[in-house]
Amino acid sequence: EDFVRGIEVKGNDSAVSYNTARRIFDRMAQTAWEAYRKDAKNCPKYVLIIDEINRGNVSQIFGELITLLEEDKRKGNDEELEVVLAYSKEKFSVPANLHIIGTMNTADRSVEALDSALRRRFVFEEIAPDYDLDELNYELYDFKVADVLEKINLRIEKLLNQEHRIGHAYFIGKDESTIIDSFYRNIIPLLQEYFFGDYGKIGLVLGKGFVSLKTQNSVFASFDYDNSGQYDETEIFEITDLKDNHAGFREALQILMK
Repeated sequence: EDFVRGIEVKGNDSAVSYNTARRIFDRMAQTAWEAYRKDAKNCPKYVLIIDEINRGNVSQIFGELITLLEEDKRKGNDEELEVVLAYSKEKFSVPANLHIIGTMNTADRSVEALDSALRRRFVFEEIAPDYDLDELNYELYDFKVADVLEKINLRIEKLLNQEHRIGHAYFIGKDESTIIDSFYRNIIPLLQEYFFGDYGKIGLVLGKGFVSLKTQNSVFASFDYDNSGQYDETEIFEITDLKDNHAGFREALQILMK
């Protein structure tokens, strides 16, 4: 709270203003260094978390500061370095007790844009869906939510890869209404993006309770065109709307878990 001024809610929960202190990186580094200088062995650790770090051009954002992130280049270490900041002209270095954590979604292809300079200076650690969390140890519609998530992810792995598995956050703290919201607002749109609108593959993941085949007669105008009949035979799928149908959702979930 020394660095972030907080979150101000205006009117209702949908209007939120985030007010972050200026020069937060600089201020944290200076505070961390003061603590490190007083007691290097027992000083507190400071952590700066950058969410969606892969969204920006990290090399341009950090510039020559990237070099300062290396362990041996940290302030207080044998090969410490400092640079002169472009605007303030002040000297700047990163102390050893300031840790920087960047988060990213591996399913996002912009991960590929991370250059080797960043890869050398950060340790990459996968955070996989955790089916053993206590927060997932409950049942909805007669099924343990951890088992539902694991079943969905096993099928996604088969059709795509491990990097596209769905996170456990979508299933934490849900009830029989909010789990339906989670499916229709988060999980199904995510699968539509993963499979580029291929509803057949979405059906392989969720089952015929969530994805149904449209019944239709010929939709085309009368026109002489070779092999036009094959287009009438094309199958068209759609997402079954169960948002206000708890009984239908229960049945669809039963099909998904078979």
